[in-house]
Amino acid sequence: MSGPAPRLEVAVERALLTAAVSSVARERAAAQTRIFEVFREPLFRLCLHLCGNRATAEDALQDTFLSVFRALPGFRADARLSTWMYRIAVREALRHRAREVSRRVEGMEEEPAAPFAGDPAIRREESEALRRALGQLSADHRAVLSLFAVDGLSHREIGEILGVPEGTIWSRLHAARKRLAAELGRGVPAERSARGPRSPDTTGCLTEDGRRV
Repeated sequence: MSGPAPRLEVAVERALLTAAVSSVARERAAAQTRIFEVFREPLFRLCLHLCGNRATAEDALQDTFLSVFRALPGFRADARLSTWMYRIAVREALRHRAREVSRRVEGMEEEPAAPFAGDPAIRREESEALRRALGQLSADHRAVLSLFAVDGLSHREIGEILGVPEGTIWSRLHAARKRLAAELGRGVPAERSARGPRSPDTTGCLTEDGRRV
């Protein structure tokens, strides 16, 4: 998985937004295509972490872009275009996950949530443990970890997306780190445990660019 996606400058976002609601069909289509290309990957990663499986995440992503393009003419730009789109993606991902959970048949196991972009040195065993651990986190904790560690957003930006104060993001991120470390510790194989406890701040909690979750 790739690292954090490149962020667009505010001026570029505004220009895209203007073109995306243009009365000129060709200009409008080109801008909407560019928006899709820029935001598809980061929004899909977010949906995948929140939904827990690819099929549901793809449905959530599709509905995210449908909602975005339908609502663009009425977007008043009181927030950045990217912030607004992340808000819609969170809403759609949680809606799709809730629907999936309600339809889940007893005995079926959901596909583990995708891990954060890992250090190439992480062994397969550790990657699988991270997938399982992430699957045990709440939607709120998955969201803050994904937005911070994968997309590289600041606490302020995450707060704007989730609609909560920046201080709440700090506390959620702290709680999510503790829960993730606890779940990773719970999944340590017996032979590794015999060699002694492992610090929760390990390579399994590192992103590709060295950000620690």
